[in-house]
Amino acid sequence: MLAIRSSSYDYRVSEVAHIHAASADRRLGRALVLVLAALSAFGPFCIDTYLPALPALARDLGVGASSVQLTLSSCLAGLAAGQLLAGPLSDSRGRRPVLLVGLALFTAVSLACALADSIALLVLLRFGQGCAAAVGLVVSRAVVRDHASGRALARLLALLLLINGIAPVAAPLVGGQLLRVASWRATFVALALLGLLLLAASAAWVAETLPREQRRRGGARAHATTLARVATDRRFVLLALTSGLSTGAMFAYIAGSPFVLQVQYDVSAQAYSALFALNAVAIGVAGALNRRLLASRDSERLLGAGIALQTLATLALLATLALDAGLPVVLAALLPAVACVGIVQPNAVALALDRYGSAAGSAAAVVGVLQYGFGAAVAPLVGVGGARMALLMALLCITATIAAWVAARAKGRPQ
Repeated sequence: MLAIRSSSYDYRVSEVAHIHAASADRRLGRALVLVLAALSAFGPFCIDTYLPALPALARDLGVGASSVQLTLSSCLAGLAAGQLLAGPLSDSRGRRPVLLVGLALFTAVSLACALADSIALLVLLRFGQGCAAAVGLVVSRAVVRDHASGRALARLLALLLLINGIAPVAAPLVGGQLLRVASWRATFVALALLGLLLLAASAAWVAETLPREQRRRGGARAHATTLARVATDRRFVLLALTSGLSTGAMFAYIAGSPFVLQVQYDVSAQAYSALFALNAVAIGVAGALNRRLLASRDSERLLGAGIALQTLATLALLATLALDAGLPVVLAALLPAVACVGIVQPNAVALALDRYGSAAGSAAAVVGVLQYGFGAAVAPLVGVGGARMALLMALLCITATIAAWVAARAKGRPQ
């Protein structure tokens, strides 16, 4: 295991950073990288698979768009809340046992979602599904932090983002094709099968990465103290906010795009899946570019450039929708607004997690809470109007740009 523990990593020494990054990549191993990437993609899998089915789900349960979007919000809330429990637990109990229990719960709750007969029950179960999926998100990031720090950490996170970019491509495509032969319930059966597959893969390839002597001691009070320490670190919070606000903008797009594209622009469920996949590919391309740039540039500068570009793109999207431009023009503005996530996320998260070693689980939990917390808050506000969706995206990105700018000037060690 690559043991780089200093939180004052020197980003200016690019050759050393490149060697560390390459070494960390090799030591993780291909199988483990693939499993971690799949675990870190639990959010997209939980959300994107059933996006094409939202209009059909609304008709089947006899509810409106806002009620159906609550199933998205409850899942996002679960993804946020679950990390607050899973993060500290993985710091004290170890990464592996927490991960295996979470995957088993995810499989069971996904099957229950497939049997839900009311929107109220589905909203409740989706919260539970999100809580269980949160374990994969937080533990995968903590495992990566256990292996590397500094620019090596940013490159590994960029690699995971690049690989798990398959999830938002595959998930809506799978969901759209399932709708051809089955109802929306089949998407949750597919998620249960995914959980079972990842449970087997994790049992086989994810070894414990946090030695007993480095684990956090104490009960609930100790966990709360660690979380409070992380949450009061000014620079960490600003970086986590940058990540959360940028993610919130993406979730505004995720919640609004099925109705904007399928209803406002009369796009079929299958065509919507293909367009959604195109945007996901753009995130992967941006992630690959970011990973290459990290060989010679530091994460701080790349983060600033990425969030600035995302802000400009969301403003362009707002203009095109407000002027009722045609679908090709809207898609041309939407593509970079989504793609920049591939630059913003790995750098913001790496800069935040790099400040914490054995408390990586708690730190990853706080980052995840802000990411999915903003997503849960934004989803019900989107409605079905395209201009409203774009306005929310622009406001979130403008705020994220300010947070990133302040974070760049808030140097210093963790408290």
